[in-house]
Amino acid sequence: MKHSREKDSVMHIFTSYLERKGYRKTHERFDVLHEIYSIRGHFDVESLYGKMKTKKYAISIATVYNTIELLLECNLIKKHQFGENTSRYEKSFRGGNHDHLICTACGEVVEFWDPAVKEIQDAVTVSTGFEVNYHVLYFYGLCPKCKVKK
Repeated sequence: MKHSREKDSVMHIFTSYLERKGYRKTHERFDVLHEIYSIRGHFDVESLYGKMKTKKYAISIATVYNTIELLLECNLIKKHQFGENTSRYEKSFRGGNHDHLICTACGEVVEFWDPAVKEIQDAVTVSTGFEVNYHVLYFYGLCPKCKVKK
């Protein structure tokens, strides 16, 4: 984790969650959290596990999967299905709302933010009275590299 304030906040949220739910606070769970918050962008469980094994962590794939579930429950990560068989995740602490462009040829995922999307969300809130907490928006197509290849 890069910033100590972010690290402290994330650790506090996870610790409090584990205590509230009566789960054990193991170093393996905190190792997974640390590795996730050092990743830029999206990741899948297999690549996270591979990275941790390369770094000589003594951890099982089951522990990684179980910790991922706990981190989803306490909203420290988000899960995405980008039209593939594998789930991908991203950290969500102070991640800000953003949307995704997914290349249907190579699988590249690009994050973007556009104020027009926020304006639509605000307009929907006003017109329906529905309190929108977050949204998910995926655009599928060809990235510039794959478009050129076509």
